[in-house]
Order: sequence, then C-alpha cells, then structure tokens
Amino acid sequence: MLKILISTKSRLCFSADFRKKSDLIKYFEKGIKNTSEIKIGTEHEKFIYHKSDLSLVPYSGDVSINSIFDDFIKDGWTPIKENENIIALNKDRASITLEPGGQFELSGAPLKTIHETCKEINNHLAFTKKLEEKYNIGFLGLGFFPIGELKDVPMVPKKRYSEIMTPYMKSISELGLEMMYQSATVQANFDYISESDMQRKINVSAFIQPIVTGLFSNSPFKNSKLSGYETYRGYVWTKSDRERTGIPMFLTVKTLSFEEYIDYALQVPVYAIIRDNNYHNCTKYTFQDLLDGKNNQFAPDDILIEDWINHISTIFTEVRLKTFIEMRGADAGSYDTLCALPAFWSGILYQEEALEETIKLISEFEYDDLIKFRSDVLSNGLNSLYKNKTGWQLAEKLINISFEGLKKRSKKNLYGDDETVHLDYLFEVIDKKETASEKAKKLYFQNNELNIQKLFEGESF
Repeated sequence: MLKILISTKSRLCFSADFRKKSDLIKYFEKGIKNTSEIKIGTEHEKFIYHKSDLSLVPYSGDVSINSIFDDFIKDGWTPIKENENIIALNKDRASITLEPGGQFELSGAPLKTIHETCKEINNHLAFTKKLEEKYNIGFLGLGFFPIGELKDVPMVPKKRYSEIMTPYMKSISELGLEMMYQSATVQANFDYISESDMQRKINVSAFIQPIVTGLFSNSPFKNSKLSGYETYRGYVWTKSDRERTGIPMFLTVKTLSFEEYIDYALQVPVYAIIRDNNYHNCTKYTFQDLLDGKNNQFAPDDILIEDWINHISTIFTEVRLKTFIEMRGADAGSYDTLCALPAFWSGILYQEEALEETIKLISEFEYDDLIKFRSDVLSNGLNSLYKNKTGWQLAEKLINISFEGLKKRSKKNLYGDDETVHLDYLFEVIDKKETASEKAKKLYFQNNELNIQKLFEGESF
C-alpha cells in the first residue's frame, strides 16, 4: 500500500520545454506490453498478532517481525535494510514489505494466470503457518484491526512513516493515522498494451471500483464494536489525504492520457526526497514546485527520475497508474478473496469482449453517480443504488461478465480447470446476498458484544 523505491541515481533529463513532459511520458510508455506479455500481480496484507493476548506483534523482541524476517531469510529471501533495520525482503520477483503498523504484505511476482497466483499465495501461507506454530502467532485477514486503539499499535521504524507521513497525516487528515496503522487491503495489478488500452482499463476500473469495494467489504468492527460501516477501511481512506486519494474525475474521462495523469501527479505534494538514506521533508511542495525551483534544498537539475518514481508511488487513488494499473478498492480478507479479486479483474480487463461489455455497462453512469454510490457503499454495502440499479444487480452482472471473460481466456491448470473456479467465492456472495462483512457481524457480534476470540480464530489464515 505505502511503498517507496530507492534505486541507483540516474539523472532525469528534462527537455528544455518541460511542459512537453516527454521524459515523464516515456516512463509510463515503458509499461506498455505486448498482448502475449501481460501479467497479473497480487498484493495482500495481514495483521500479525500474539495468540496469547491478541495484541499486535511488534517490530523487535523475542517474538517479533524481526524474528519472522529471520525465518524468511533462512528460506532464501534477501533483506532490504534502512540503516540497521530490515524493512523489506526480496525473492525472485516477489517482495515482502511492512506497512506503518506492521501489516505484513506479500507483493507477488507478475504471473500469467490466476492459477499461478493462487499457487504463490498457497506457498506463502504454508510458510506463515509454520511460523504460527513456532511463535504462537496468528495472521489475521481483515480490512481493519478490530480491537484496541491507535495508541496500541506498535510502529515500524521506517523513516518515511515516522519522520514524514505520521506528522503530515496528523496535520491534514481526520483519520489518516488509522489508515496508516490499522487498515489492510488486497490489491491486484494489471498491464496495458497501449496508451488507449490504459485509458479504457482505468475508466472501467474507476467506475466499478466501488462495486468491488462492496463485494470485498470486510471491516465492520473498530475497537471491539460495530464501526457503523460495511468497510471501515474504505471509510478511513475517504478521511485521509484528499489530495492523493479517492477517484478523481479525470480518471473517468475517455480522453485520459499519460500526460493528463502526469498533470495530476505534478500537482500532488511530495512526501520526501531521499538522498544518502536521509529523508528530506517536501510536503509543502508539489512535484511541479520542485521542478520550478521553489524548494531551496534542491535545484531543478538535482531532481532525479527516482524522485518521480517514488512520488507516483505515494499517490493512493482507488485506481493508480505506474508502469501497470493497480486496483486498490478491496479490504483484506480470507484466502478465497485473495484469489477471487485478481480473477474478477482479469476476466474483465484481460479479455476484449468482456472489457467492451463492461465499457457499455458503465456508459450509463455519470461521475456524480459514481461518487454518491461510493459514499453509500461504505455504510450500506451493495444495497446502495448506482443510479437506478442496486449494487447487487451490478455486481452480479459484472461477475458474469468476468466469468465469461475467464472462460474465453481458457487458462487451465493441471486438472483441466480454467480460471473461473476462482470466482466461486463471489458467486457464493451473490447467491446469499451476504458479504464477508455482513457474515462477520452475524457470526461474531451477538447481544451487542463482539466475540473477539471467535473472530480471530475464524478470520485468521
């Protein structure tokens, strides 16, 4: 969710007339793939807790994230350090990173099929299961940590979180710290084959993202009580950094281009510029300000391409453009959801007929419809109206479109099953008209009291 890339220095050679943005456009053009090269990436976060008292596992100590990291390192993962602290792990094309409150995230390798995605997830969870037994810990799949308060969350010693984002969120945001330290998500990443393909996929993703938010809602609790929301994670994101979150209107227009996305990103405040492992606070400046020489610390010629890459990774819109397209609207959840989310999106985005059918479906919606529906979904789920249709009606339609798309993709596993098997979770949600959030309230919240032990046992991997 909150990543930053630190790489070797290479100068960004801006053109004399920067308004052409040719260098920045070239960066997004690097993401263009041939149809045969398109892949799927899945990222999922989970909370690590002590089974003895259900408290969150801290970064350091006898039983800690550090000790968990040691086990992964013994399994072949390479540590990434900030000063003396391990803040991430890499293996092959996958990585493990930490969110501010210690949320443990696997960013999977780019893979060709959902079958491969599920295999990767299975292997990861099989390893974490061994750690559960070794340390008496659990891994919880919910969109928001359901017990305790913000003050109870142990913080990760990562400079961007402690030195930049925490004080910045305190100053600008109502619930930004809850977003940072107590929320968790599952995300899916997809390639584009041209600029126009990027435009179509982002348009579609922006308009149906609230439906996905409703389908995967899984955060009804806060501090051992009902939060009042089907997805409290989704709600706190609406009360975070408004300059870099939500669904900006430009993502929904048919004229969307790399340049237009760049125009937006240039006007977003910069968290920090990193030099020699030191974070220089730039939150009072947009990226355009840096290029215009308005920051006394850095001359325009000192700005590197890495600074731009880092900057766009700190934009947290519900759909995000990097050298791929990232879907960010879903709560963290069970194993089934980890496969179902990328499967749903693959069926729509990676099969031409399905994509065109979805484009036709969203053509009846205006931007105002989208924003109202998104707001309503947070508290009322898919019972909310999207213009003149319920979220349930639209969700069923989209799942069927995805099903047909996956069927036509015809990517089969060793048993001859195509990718449609990974939509079973969503068909069950539709059949029962019951999301994970609604199910959790029935199972764990009775007589106005949350059965915390039962919740943790039922929602852990």
